[in-house]
Amino acid sequence: MIRRLILPVLILSLSACGARGRLNLPEGEAPPPAPYGAEETPTAADLVTPTTQQRPSRSDELLRQSEERPNDPFQLPPQGSR
Repeated sequence: MIRRLILPVLILSLSACGARGRLNLPEGEAPPPAPYGAEETPTAADLVTPTTQQRPSRSDELLRQSEERPNDPFQLPPQGSR
């Protein structure tokens, strides 16, 4: 009986964890200081917007035909055990 209740109780408890309202600073609290080297404190939107380093652009160009790879001088054969 208890084993049958574990999964529904777990699902219901996890569904209640998400908050959908805006997050605000507690009353009387100051926002955190600006990061070292920054001229101003970033806004919440600045902090959650990924940079190009975090989300690089993707090349969707498809390979249309087979092409032979160019010679790579750094691709060396594996060395045998000594």
